[in-house]
Formats: sequence, C-alpha cells, structure tokens
Amino acid sequence: MFPRRAPGHRLATAAVALGLLCSLNTSAWAGARDPAHGSARITRVPSAAGSETPLSGFAIRSTADVGDSAAAVSSPGYPAKGWYPAGPRSTVLAALLADGVYDDPFVSTNLQKIPKSPFQVPWWYRSDFSVTDPAHRTYLDFSGVISAADVYVNGRQVATTADVTGAYTRHELDVTSLVKDGTNTVAFRIQPNNPNKNLTMGWLDWLQPPPDQNMGIVRDVLVRRGGPVALRDAHVVTKLAVPSLATADLTVQAQARNDSDAPVTAEVSGTVAGVTLTRSVELAAHQTRTVTFAPADTPGLHLTSPKVWWPAGMGGRPLYDLDLTASVGGTASDTAHESFGIRDVRAPLNSDGARQYSINGRRLLIKGGGWSPDEFLRWDSAYVEDRLQYAVDLGLNAIRLEGHIEPDEFFDLADRLGVLTLPGWECCDKWEGQTNPGESGEKWTAVDYQVAQASMAAEAARLRDHPSVVSFLIGSDAAPDAKIEKGYLDALDAADWTVPVVPAASDKSAPQLGGSGMKMTGPYDWVPPGYWYAKREGGATGFNSETSAGPDIPTLDTLRRMMSPAELDTLWKNPDAKQYHRSPSATFGTLKVYDAALTGRYGAPKSLTDYVRKAQLAQYENVRAQYEAYERNQTDASKPSTGVVYWMFNSGWTSLHWQLMDRYLDQGGAYFGAKKANEPLHVQYSYDDRSVAVVNNRPTPVSGLTVRATLFNPDGTQKYDKAVTGVSVQGDGAHSTALALPASVSGLASTYLARLTLTDADGREVSRNVYWLSAKADALDWGKTDWWHTPTTSYADLTGLSSMAQVPVTATASTTEADGTSTTTVTVRNTGTGKTPSLMTDVHLVDVNGKPVLPVRWSDNAVSLWPGESATLTATYRTADLHGSSPQVRVSGWNAVERTVPAGPPEPSVPVSSR
Repeated sequence: MFPRRAPGHRLATAAVALGLLCSLNTSAWAGARDPAHGSARITRVPSAAGSETPLSGFAIRSTADVGDSAAAVSSPGYPAKGWYPAGPRSTVLAALLADGVYDDPFVSTNLQKIPKSPFQVPWWYRSDFSVTDPAHRTYLDFSGVISAADVYVNGRQVATTADVTGAYTRHELDVTSLVKDGTNTVAFRIQPNNPNKNLTMGWLDWLQPPPDQNMGIVRDVLVRRGGPVALRDAHVVTKLAVPSLATADLTVQAQARNDSDAPVTAEVSGTVAGVTLTRSVELAAHQTRTVTFAPADTPGLHLTSPKVWWPAGMGGRPLYDLDLTASVGGTASDTAHESFGIRDVRAPLNSDGARQYSINGRRLLIKGGGWSPDEFLRWDSAYVEDRLQYAVDLGLNAIRLEGHIEPDEFFDLADRLGVLTLPGWECCDKWEGQTNPGESGEKWTAVDYQVAQASMAAEAARLRDHPSVVSFLIGSDAAPDAKIEKGYLDALDAADWTVPVVPAASDKSAPQLGGSGMKMTGPYDWVPPGYWYAKREGGATGFNSETSAGPDIPTLDTLRRMMSPAELDTLWKNPDAKQYHRSPSATFGTLKVYDAALTGRYGAPKSLTDYVRKAQLAQYENVRAQYEAYERNQTDASKPSTGVVYWMFNSGWTSLHWQLMDRYLDQGGAYFGAKKANEPLHVQYSYDDRSVAVVNNRPTPVSGLTVRATLFNPDGTQKYDKAVTGVSVQGDGAHSTALALPASVSGLASTYLARLTLTDADGREVSRNVYWLSAKADALDWGKTDWWHTPTTSYADLTGLSSMAQVPVTATASTTEADGTSTTTVTVRNTGTGKTPSLMTDVHLVDVNGKPVLPVRWSDNAVSLWPGESATLTATYRTADLHGSSPQVRVSGWNAVERTVPAGPPEPSVPVSSR
C-alpha cells in the first residue's frame, strides 16, 4: 500500500513565471562532491530536441566566505574547495543539515540553537553541466528561488535580482550564445528571505521557523535543448457534458515560438486521447503564434463515452496524454507532453452563501486537512505519497495548501490517488501586506503587483491540467483588493483556468468575485466535542476552511523521539510552561487550555504515560465529533455543512498541535477518530440532540439496515438497549435518524459508554462506534468567543473511566509478503471473565526492539471489545521498513494489559492454483 514510486516529471509549460517550493531530500545528495575540489558533479545534458534535464545538484557557500568575483565563481573549473554539497532542490539549511553541520532540528530545542547570522547574507549556488552540441539552442528554465537571485552562466550575468524574484515566478533564459562544447557553469547568488518583505513563503504560527527562512532553490533548474522553434505552454481545456457524462470536448493549445533570426515553417503534430493532430505554422523571425486544435477543426476531439476522472471513493481516476512535436524541415525541433483528466468542477454559493462543490454533477462535502511540507522544504516523493495515502485511508477527499504549494510530483500523486487539492496564497505576511493591515506583511510596491501576477500566471499554467486541482484561493485571511484581484484574474484567464477561483478562505469578498462562501471562524484551540454540532461559529454549517480543537499530542513513542526527559516531565506536570514544539505564537505557546480540559474531564494526569493515554482518548472523541457533525449536516435543508478542513492534516516538524498524524507518521487518537468518522457507511451519535444516525457516503441508497444502541456503566453493566430495524438511507452524504438516546436511564452512572452497531440486511456488522459520555454536559461561554476558541466554563465528567478494571486482551498475529509489501493480520480478543470492556484497544506494529514500523495502514484500530469479543485487523506496510527485523504487535489501550506478541517473519504469499 506504500510502494516507492517516482512519478514522471511533468513538462512545465508557462513561459513567464511558474514556481513552487519544496526541496529534494538533500540526504540523497550529501557527499556528492567532486573529490578534487568539492564542487557538485557535472550534469550531462543530451542534445535531443525537447529534452529537459534537471541539474543534479549544487555546491553552495556563503558570500561572506567567498572573496572571488562573480565571473570567477560562475566559470568552469572554479576550485570550489570547502563548499557544501546541496541537492537539486535545496534550501541552504537543508544542505547544511544533510552535511551534518547542525544536530537534528526535530529533537528538543536543537533548532533554536542554530544561529541566524549565517543566513543574513547571500549564498552562492553553482553547478556544472556539459553539452556536446552547442549548436542546439539551450535554455535555463526554473522557478522556486527564495527570495531572489543574480544568475550567471560561464562568467556572464544573464539575470539580476530584479528579474528573478519571488518563490513562484518562473523564468526561462536563453543562454545559447554562452554555452560551449564541454563543461559549462551556472551560478545563482541567492538573496536572504524575509516573508514579510518578499512574495515567497513563511511559517506563520505553524511551527518554529527555520533560521534561514528557507532561502535557496527549491525546484529543479532545467537545462532545455531544442531547435529553432520552441513549443511552450501546451495544455488541454476539457468540457464535460454534465450530468450525462456522455461526451467531452477537448481543446488543445500550445505556443510555437521561432527563436531564430529567419522565418520558418513549423509542422506541429502529435496525439491527444488517441486523436491525431497536425498543423503547419508559418513563423517570422522571433515570432510566437498560438496553435489551437478544437472539435470544430478536428472532429475527433469531440469524445463520446469519455473516461471521467473521479475523487477517491467516487469512481476511477483515468488520465489522458497530450504529446506534441514541432518540426522544421522534417527535423524535430521541440516536444511537449502533458497528462490531464476529464472532470467537471463547480462550486456556486448556496442559499446560505456557503460554497458548495460538485464533481461531475455530484454534490460532495469537502472533507480535508491543511497541508504542511517539510519545514526545510526537503522533497521526498515516498514520504509525500505516504501522507497522501494516509489521507485516502482516513476517508478524506481534499487537501488545502495555504501557500507552500508543492512541486509537480505532488499533484501527479494527487491525480493518481484521487485526492482533491485546494491550493492558494498564504495569509498574514507579504502576500496580504496590502489588504491585511493587522498582520506583519509590508505594503506592496509597484514591483510586487508584477511579481504577484507573474506568480499567478506560473501557478495557473502549471496546475491547470491536474484534475485533482479543484480551486485556487487567491486570498486566505484577507481577500485581494480590486487591483490585486484583477492581476490574478487576468493571469488565470490567460491560462485558460476552468475551475472555481475563491477570493478568500475567510468570510471576505473581492470586487469581481464577490463572497468567498467560506468561513474562518476557528477554533484553533481546545473546545469540547459538542461544540461542533452548534450551527454557529466553527460548528457544522457552511464551509470551514481551517478548524480543529488545536493540540494533538503524539504517541509516547514519538514524544520520546522528539523531546528530552526534562521536557517530557514538564509536558505533563506544568500546563503553564511554554512548549517549544507547539508554536512561536503567544496565543498557542502553552497547552494551558488543553490541559485544563484534560484534567477537568478525565482527571489530573498521574504520569507521562497517563497524560498521553488520556490525550489519545480526548483527541479521538474530538476529531471524530468534528467530522461527524459536518457529515451529519451536509444534506440539511437549512444551513447545511458544505466543507471542513481539519487544521492541520500534518506538521512540517515534530509538533504538539495541528496534526492528524505526527512527523514520523505514527497514528494516535486523532488519526483513528478521523478514520472512524469518515467510514463510507457509518453509524454515529449526535452530541446536540442524542440522536443516533446513519450517514451514507456511498453513491447508492441502502436499505434493510439495523441500528442498535446499548448503554453501559464503566464496569460493563448494561443499562439500556434498543434496536431499530428496516432503516434506509439515501446516498451521496444523506443521513437517516434511527433513534434518540433517552435523556436519563435508571442506574446509569455519570460517566457511561454507548456502543452503536450497524448491520446490513444479511446481518453483517458494517459499522461499530463506541462513545464515552457524561450525564453532565460541557458548558460553553459563547459570548466570550474569540478568533481562536470558545471558552468552556464547566466540563463533562468522564472521570468514571478511571474506575474501569484492567482486562486481558490476547493477540495472535501472522505476516505474509508479496512484491515488497507485507501484511500482518492480528486477531485481538477480550478474554476477561467479567463484564468490563477493553476501551480503545490499540495495536501497534513494532520491530524486535519495540520501535514502531511506519508508515502503516490499518484496516481498523483503537477498537473497543466486550468480554468474549474479538476483532481481526490488518496492517499493510513496506517490508523494507522492517529493516530486516521480524514484525511484532504491541497491544495496549485505556484499560488493556499491555503485551507484545510476535507476528512471524514475512512469509511469501503463495497464489492458489485452480484446477
């Protein structure tokens, strides 16, 4: 389930400005120096028309340590002695970390110990490449420079910081006249970054910011070769017939550019979706013409029965290919390739003013999470795919990227996995300096308007063919003003952008686009589970673009990896202590609000282990309630919920808040609470009216269901039981209320358990959901709501859970292996002789040393078992992540006696032959 695939590189097609962030995992590059003088290895560049070759890496050095001239530094043969190796996509700090200059920044306060002064001066990036045929045209094509750069080739300056500025702008430099046979050198003098002054990126209150502010080059620098005519900006505009999906029209466009001093006739030919394309184009010297193929002149571009792209869980994810070649005199001059999908995206505002998305004519609730790249923008395709696989496993359908928009491979993966993406500009720094005066971003200059529009043009051209991209948010906390909005919209129109453009992630409006249809009312810190059911503030109505109950304490395994013993001691003993691994923000610097709720509801922690077990229980119930409330309300006639983005999906470093899984991809209560809530067919309890409902996210209706609700005291004594048969529910997010739990039950304790089961017409259990509830509800002071939470004035009483007796849970496990993927099957059973259930029984896959094997995808986990009950769970993971160890499973839980049992070495699976 977690194969290491390397998605093919997508040809970048914008000719003006197209950038992104995220750097290649520099550990793969560490040590890749030429032994003679320490410079990066030479990149061999072929002469083939249309080839695009990324530089294989750089040698980097602070300008404070380099006294030689720019001409010398950028000339072949320069002795780069003592320079640091850097990957092809690397910030300065990422390279230094890979080279062992600083200790692991994810541990304790190591990040704080890295000085800032080395990064307050420019740094040199230099790389050598070789060509064998300098008669071919040669271009440097790049984006992702943070924050700006002077560019040199073979001792000559080819661009200045005035030309190359902004993380997202894209640049193509014709260096044909400078390139020679043999070794050539390109050098970038990178300027320091300040996200409040530059249209780049910053980290806001997400995490402790990197001391270098991510200065560097975080996308590939491509060396492109070709003949006299270049093909650029190739793309396909699709128009799908909705709702029939019976036909689709394709329009292909590309720019043919004559870079020679003489007129030429170019033949542009190729295929798209199996349709042959051909066109003769006459070009004057240095002329550019748009080449268009449409159904009117190429009837085959009117497709019947097209293969339609769907998000995960709604259908298949087929992709089409466009291949074009420009030839002059029968010789190929340039090529272009694009992959694309056919789908229809709409997001009008409903009668309540909320944005309602539909895909291919089917309405859907956006269930997402906020994305964070690695803090040092190190790109690792396998690690990114693992996280996107987790999104699918959780039943989420969307990822929001607030700035930090990832490289092409990210969107290739999202296309393939069916994860919708909502990219957009970030809040609060220079991006909103003109429109959000309460934040730290500086006002815009005349140049900033140009950089912003060029950034939009570049991102639009890069993202438009990805079917996973379903919007672009041109504002976050603030919407752009008229001038900024016009620049963005002009760039989007020029790029043939077809999916919705949203003016802001908050409830703001822009002059042309109008209202955003989104809200950003929080919360961002702890609120009780019942909060989510109120149709106000951050509750389950409308589209909430970023929201959660804040802290997400990782597992004990992860805490011990990321914090010192003294820090762990403070973590559970001192709620008022500043937590370095939470946030640089004064608002979110401590865990005071969270810890007060944990103590008020569950009782004061008695140890670190007790603190973590209570945290996992609290996070499970809260994350589950957030998604369940939005799920239940999505088809309401009044003020329906239309979207929710958990803030955040993941963290870019080792964090104590805003994450459904931790940096190391371990999974705790938050993860499994989300997974439970987002089951395709799901039974759930509603905190507002005690109703028990069935939510059906499958496309087709279901009937003949049986819903059963049973209430227990913590010792397992049953106090209430009711079953309702013949329950039916429509599809596409509809819900059906089966019953309501009584307001009072004789003999029921103040803390009690509710077990809900859903069985189908054949009697098979298709959903089970266990809640721990209180006769005393949490009380909220709505009148004191602020931007980050609503205070709780009194807490539900869940302390009765501490009285639950420990129960024995046995486990048996076995493992099979096929094609590099192992599957461990675990059967856990409550073998207690009394009545007490095993609450939140957790199964962790570990190696022989007890270290978690990650990433892993469980069929289910955090299960609750009554005496005599068992559950069979499967864990799927890469065999290589065992590192030669035999797998084991560690079983624990709220009141389970912890034990670890062997799962056997991976046995090859043997196909069963048929006779």
